[in-house]
Amino acid sequence: MSHRSESGFEIAPVYGPEAQDGFAPDEKLGEPGKFPYTRGVYPTMYTQRPWTMRQYAGFGTAAESNQRYHQLIDHGTMGLSVAFDLPTQMGYDSDAPIAHGEVGKVGVAIDSIDDMRVLFDEIPLDQVSTSMTINAPGSVLLLLYQLVAEEQGVAGDKLTGTIQNDVLKEYIARGTYIYPPKESLRLISDIFAYCQAELPRWNTISISGYHMAEAGATPAQEIAFTLADGIEYVRAAVASGLDVDEFAPRLSFFFVARTTLLEEVAKFRAARRIWARVMRDTFAAKNPKSLMLRFHTQTAGVQLTAQQPEINLVRVAIQGLAAVLGGTQSLHTNSYDEAIALPTEKAARLALRTQQVLAYETDITATVDPFAGSYVVESLTDEVEAAAVELMDQVEEYGGAVAAIEKGFQKQEIERSAYRIAQEIDSAERVVVGMNKFRIAEEEPYEPLRVDPAIEAQQVDRLAALRADRDQSAVDEALAALKKAAQGTDNCLYPMKQALKARATVGEVCNTLRDVWGTYVPADTF
Repeated sequence: MSHRSESGFEIAPVYGPEAQDGFAPDEKLGEPGKFPYTRGVYPTMYTQRPWTMRQYAGFGTAAESNQRYHQLIDHGTMGLSVAFDLPTQMGYDSDAPIAHGEVGKVGVAIDSIDDMRVLFDEIPLDQVSTSMTINAPGSVLLLLYQLVAEEQGVAGDKLTGTIQNDVLKEYIARGTYIYPPKESLRLISDIFAYCQAELPRWNTISISGYHMAEAGATPAQEIAFTLADGIEYVRAAVASGLDVDEFAPRLSFFFVARTTLLEEVAKFRAARRIWARVMRDTFAAKNPKSLMLRFHTQTAGVQLTAQQPEINLVRVAIQGLAAVLGGTQSLHTNSYDEAIALPTEKAARLALRTQQVLAYETDITATVDPFAGSYVVESLTDEVEAAAVELMDQVEEYGGAVAAIEKGFQKQEIERSAYRIAQEIDSAERVVVGMNKFRIAEEEPYEPLRVDPAIEAQQVDRLAALRADRDQSAVDEALAALKKAAQGTDNCLYPMKQALKARATVGEVCNTLRDVWGTYVPADTF
């Protein structure tokens, strides 16, 4: 009996030497830490130190999130990962009418430098690595982070972390965009140049396939459309005058890890191989670090179920194992209760303990790329690579990622895949344990973490106090300088930083850019 992979090709019941006919190890594999990086971007991978263990956290107020960060650090978290609420992600203040009912719901509300100070209170920013899941307003949150670090006496060259900053995937799969694609690419190029000068250790973008996968993308679609977006960012940065080897080493990626372990391992290996070839052959990058596809992984939230949620502990362990065997640089393991509500403290701790068991109680860190040479994994790697390259070629036929987005190509392909998956689950052709098979008559009671609805009123009061207390003329002057930069060709981040330092709000900064650049309206909304 054969089995179809998530990407749609057949997985044979048995693989043998014939699966590797014509396979050239020197060309396809190489050594760990060397081109084409199939076996990993570093020679020693986890044999000397494990991956960075991150936990995605942030909810309600900055003070509540700060408390959770301290708990995670106390439990051994090596990197923080900040979730922002929807108004912050969209560049609106908590007192904006459009923000009503969403403040603090899916992440922490950050309206100004005052909130950012509270968020990282007594957390030494020169000793932690911080990832921020923020896209269209990524520049704003990055600068707020830098300003708080400067208040701690931490110089820019000591800060490490990542802003997601991947706007193209928002047009494809998620929707938290603000500005049109051209202006968004200009702002991202400004971030690349600013960080090169001011924050040299910061990862300037995390080009994300995770959200496409959550929307229904197959593994091949996930890496194809993500790498196509990466190509578009590199082209925009080069067109702005940046040298590829000056910014490419700070590019990073963000992928999902599903329970289909073998294909996921193959996916990660194929993605590294494709990116190395693109950077070398298309962009003539010379720095080996420019060729390395370094990535963060999050386990697949879309595969978690509200039914029998404890089963998610098993799913997350398998997904985490797939990410590690695939060579991830950092990992976030979802909490078992995330299909119901924001994670409780106990659930978040268990998610972290899952990573620690993988790192310290198994032998998977003893050797680099344990699956190298596997008949099935090498065959799957080639198949995922071929399928992804075919999709990337189709994107290029449209004229690149932005042109394909404007035609709806990626979105339509992902929606088609999502519909197929939904049909398979509804018919039980695709088994989801505890949901459409092996169900129980009565679910055990579960008390989820709930966000206090009073948070919105508290944030509104904080904003009123901030506006009454600050030097409004200084804010107006700084925002005028930002507007002038946006209208011209100067780097927007320098005047933006001055505005935020003067206590301009996130919404005020984003609205200044909205006034100049406008907002993006998808063609299919007309």
